[in-house]
Amino acid sequence: MSKALVVVESPAKAKTIEKFLGKNFTVKASMGHLRDLPKSQFGVDLEHDFEPKYINIRGKGELIKSLKDAAKNADIVYLATDPDREGEAIAWHLAHILNISEQSTCRIEFNEITKPAIQQAVKKPRPINLPRVYAQQARRILDRIVGYKLSPLLWRKVRKGLSAGRVQSVAVRLICDREKEIQAFIPEEYWTITAKLKEKPNTKVFDAEVVAVDERKLSIQNETQAENVVNELSHAKYIVSGVKKRERKRNPSPPFTTSSLQQEAARKLGFTSRKTMIIAQQLYEGLDIGRVGQVGLITYMRTDSTRVAELAQQEARSYIENKFGLSYLPAKSPIYANKKSQDAHEAVRPTTLDLPPGSISTKLSKDQLKLYTLIWERFIASQMTPAVYDTLTVEITADRYKLKAIGSQLKFSGFLAAFSGTIGKSKESEQNPDSELDKETPLPELTVGQVLKLSKLDPKQHFTEPPPRYTEASLVKVMEEKGIGRPSTYAPTIETIVERGYVERTDKKFYPTELGFVVLDLLKQYFQKIVDVEFTADMEDQLDDIADGDISWLRVLEQFYDPFAQDLSVAEEAIGHVELPVEVSDVACENCGRMMVVKQGRYGNFLACPGFPACRNTKPILKDTGVKCPKCGGAIVERKTKRRRVFYGCEKYPECDFNTWDMPLKENCPACGAFMVRHKFKNGGFSTICSNENCLSRQEIDSKNVKDKAEDKKVQANVKKPAARRKKNG
Repeated sequence: MSKALVVVESPAKAKTIEKFLGKNFTVKASMGHLRDLPKSQFGVDLEHDFEPKYINIRGKGELIKSLKDAAKNADIVYLATDPDREGEAIAWHLAHILNISEQSTCRIEFNEITKPAIQQAVKKPRPINLPRVYAQQARRILDRIVGYKLSPLLWRKVRKGLSAGRVQSVAVRLICDREKEIQAFIPEEYWTITAKLKEKPNTKVFDAEVVAVDERKLSIQNETQAENVVNELSHAKYIVSGVKKRERKRNPSPPFTTSSLQQEAARKLGFTSRKTMIIAQQLYEGLDIGRVGQVGLITYMRTDSTRVAELAQQEARSYIENKFGLSYLPAKSPIYANKKSQDAHEAVRPTTLDLPPGSISTKLSKDQLKLYTLIWERFIASQMTPAVYDTLTVEITADRYKLKAIGSQLKFSGFLAAFSGTIGKSKESEQNPDSELDKETPLPELTVGQVLKLSKLDPKQHFTEPPPRYTEASLVKVMEEKGIGRPSTYAPTIETIVERGYVERTDKKFYPTELGFVVLDLLKQYFQKIVDVEFTADMEDQLDDIADGDISWLRVLEQFYDPFAQDLSVAEEAIGHVELPVEVSDVACENCGRMMVVKQGRYGNFLACPGFPACRNTKPILKDTGVKCPKCGGAIVERKTKRRRVFYGCEKYPECDFNTWDMPLKENCPACGAFMVRHKFKNGGFSTICSNENCLSRQEIDSKNVKDKAEDKKVQANVKKPAARRKKNG
């Protein structure tokens, strides 16, 4: 038997794959990219067809030597990097480093890390897909041109440390434009009137909204008009004029794509896009779940497709029939339309239905379990029958007014039966019909001509609201809808614009900073295409065309660079030094008495004396918790470590060294009078406890926590023992 080397990207993936292949296979990890454009120089020859200068990444020398040695000792080398453009480019670079012909059948790919998928992939090696490589190379060079040509301009004209990018600049524009809409919005007053009606004096009340007057839509702009309507309706006779019954079906949502997974994880779990992708990567690459060992739990998590493999559909149908019954099984597996042309991968789904979330809950971290459950339930639901509701629409006449009452009652749960209810619903203001279950609003059985009793009239004042600020979910959604970036770019784009200080994430909403507005206005004036949504989306389409082999990557770069270079030359001459707006605080500098100003640094905003460099005094911006320090009586304030982790300490530090990881609360302990804190346990749970470690109430909680940990260790030890014995008996 010949010896084979399989090169993947991560050690976790290598560990999972190794157990699926025989002893004649060696699996090694490249740890991502081994070659790239240099960081210290531009690295693209603009005079000679945009020739990139690739170098081995610093610090990867030993790893490269190890892979070369392994390749020499192997009869065949398989490059098993991720099944996307970036993975194809990594495979291409690996082929160069390991001296493998890109035309040889060295490339294998798989959508899931399971034994059948891996073994099937090894049987079907192929050459490296060069159009995919060229598409990724074109993207890399485009981003290098914008980043290394435009960013230095911002350093010179605005301030050091700034950056601009094709996708990130458009993302900042979306947030800034939304903020301008909000600022320009003028709220308008309007009123609604709801009648509380019932069949008889002792029957249940139901709501009917006043919708028309004299056959025209009712519009109430102020309180006086509302009072006039209420006065008329108070003396009216309420008669049922129409009853319409119908059955309404609610179809399940398709299985997750990268975008919809990030959106739903943000809404239901409160995860950032970055956190979602990190955890999804862990689930994809494989986790040790005990007796089975290392297993990849989900399919590849970077995908635009909602397609499901026929084998997975069959497995889902069998699971649904056994778990829920035939009535929950559609006549044939549903097929969901894809928004985009790309269909290289399946939707994000569980790799097997033999591992439901409850069966492996003790083997996953709390966040891993939450995301796995989200993916599991969405997939199962997507393969089930629609939910069925009985709806009742009742029209009511009250003299010259018309009212409408709409009732809905679940008749058959269908796909809703797949949701366990263990995942919290969104607390955001925006409503998402794909993630929130319909509320049941039953109405009594009414007949035409029936006279109803008025219980109460409820007039309510409302004001029109501006469009909501973007959240993690809604920003990803609009980026996908407008074609800005691709699944793999959403998370890093959002993190970049936050880290650069262009936007701030507050209460899970994005707010543009003054810096963001200044840089965006500059780019709008001199680099319109860079911040143009349609241009950016068109560029993504051209990259798709390169990957499909329809156009040349050189042609795309040439068409972009020539106008960009002209804009750059004009901007260099026209832009003088841009002064950023200064935010003056109400804090006086203790050294010179000037009012300190807000500055932005590497770790966020801070206060600095405007007398710099004569006065170099700086202060952190501290958030007061409203709780007094137990040691000295000073205020306890919120602070952050260099890794941005929040803790709480005395404002008089370093004179007072009090600090705690627990959030201080204004309420006091009923047992000892000390302030209470919100304490996070290692299992992820939260509890309100006394800050005084000597308090009896605190000691009871701590002792219980110790007992719980001991019990958990016993359970884990009992689970692991059989596996340990098998290994020993070998």
